[in-house]
Amino acid sequence: MADRKIGSQTIKFNKPPSIIGTGTVVGPKEGIGPLKDYFDLIINDDLYSEKSWEKAERKMLKEASEMAIKNSKIPFANIEYFISGDLLNQIISSAFTARELGSPFLGIYGACSTIAEGMGLGAILIDGGYADNLLVATSSHFCTAERQFRFPLELGNQRPPTAQWTVTGAGAAVVSSDIKNPRITYFTFGKIIDMGEVDSNSMGTAMAPAAVDTMIRHFQDTGRTPDYYDLIVTGDLSSIGKDVAEDLMKQKGYDISNNYTDCGIMIYNNKQDVHSGGSGCACAATVTCGYLFKQMLEKKYNRVLLVATGALLSTTSSQQGETIPCIAYALSLENL
Repeated sequence: MADRKIGSQTIKFNKPPSIIGTGTVVGPKEGIGPLKDYFDLIINDDLYSEKSWEKAERKMLKEASEMAIKNSKIPFANIEYFISGDLLNQIISSAFTARELGSPFLGIYGACSTIAEGMGLGAILIDGGYADNLLVATSSHFCTAERQFRFPLELGNQRPPTAQWTVTGAGAAVVSSDIKNPRITYFTFGKIIDMGEVDSNSMGTAMAPAAVDTMIRHFQDTGRTPDYYDLIVTGDLSSIGKDVAEDLMKQKGYDISNNYTDCGIMIYNNKQDVHSGGSGCACAATVTCGYLFKQMLEKKYNRVLLVATGALLSTTSSQQGETIPCIAYALSLENL
């Protein structure tokens, strides 16, 4: 009997796993943003002394992972699994990092929702008694994402106002059976939501309905209301997608305007030229593993609902005229 499942899409953890250590690495642009003091390492250049942007991204992911383990104060040998994914073809940043770390590896792909998907799956393993300590991580890089999904940077293409800026960075967290705060109390799976959007320069608009669907399902499954949480934060809808999500929630009878924001808005300031805001796997990951984790340790937030969003398109699907399938996963993070 599935005694931990409540409602149609939510897992309630009997022994809520803890986040006992995190690590974050960000690029130069993120390092001058409003959350700069919450990141563990700010690199000086996008190449990070490597020969390619892809190698730089891999290096950031490895270092964030090692920082998370160090900050958790447990031996590296105690990490039983490594759960990771990224935006690059065949999740090469994660796979090559797993090669270096040497831990049993579970490679996942949730696009920009990867940190929430990974933490949720990790919490299931911990709560189910299949592990005591595991590492969850993800990364992205503005230059690698632009090269793969849009245009070579050398072309200098103009970006429309709806475009977002892929966060250069990596975030990692050690999830454990140790009883410490903050803890993962609920995990709500998402469903693929596709409203027919085809513009890869308007990801926030495409992903907002998926975020709304998962939030509503979370509230229905748990019986909670938006005001239960000190903060509700989506992963990377940024300014345009956030407004769409807020309006759609209000149409469904949920007012989240008093305690809702988005990681893509938080990570940059208004003076930085990022158009509608931040995106990428590292957007939710660095804000969660940096700012949110440290704020919860200080008990400035005690109940946070993280709703990380992902657009599951590829260059092939876009070139063939496919619409953009989107997903969102919700994690309830609480100090108990």
